[in-house]
Amino acid sequence: MKKSLKTVERRVAVQLVVSHAYSLPLCVRLRYEPADPYVVHAVFFVDCDEPVEWVLGRDLLAGGLKGSGGCADVRIWSGAGRGDPSMYIALRSSAGTALLEVPVRDITSFLQDTEGLVPRGTESRHIDWDAELAHLLSHG
Repeated sequence: MKKSLKTVERRVAVQLVVSHAYSLPLCVRLRYEPADPYVVHAVFFVDCDEPVEWVLGRDLLAGGLKGSGGCADVRIWSGAGRGDPSMYIALRSSAGTALLEVPVRDITSFLQDTEGLVPRGTESRHIDWDAELAHLLSHG
């Protein structure tokens, strides 16, 4: 992957939905690096020794602002059609399932900043294909 000095990072306050009546505040750090242009790293800070990191598709996040997307381990949908200023991210792993409520405005702003570095549709221009191929062949 190509090295880049520019990275978009944003801390976002989210809610871990426990039930219809109860949720817990969490902090998530979103990070986007043009050298890995298709993904967003989401690092969740929870009550454990190590933060929990998930890798999400940038297009999946963008699609979740207007509709729904994903399957299996990651699902994202918007509440905007119901007048809800939030989007929802459901994450599933062998450890369990988490439902997160995230402010749409924070994701919108974050994605706008990522598109300022790498406009959608131009991601492949930011990948060092020779290095990626060499990496694959060396671990083949």
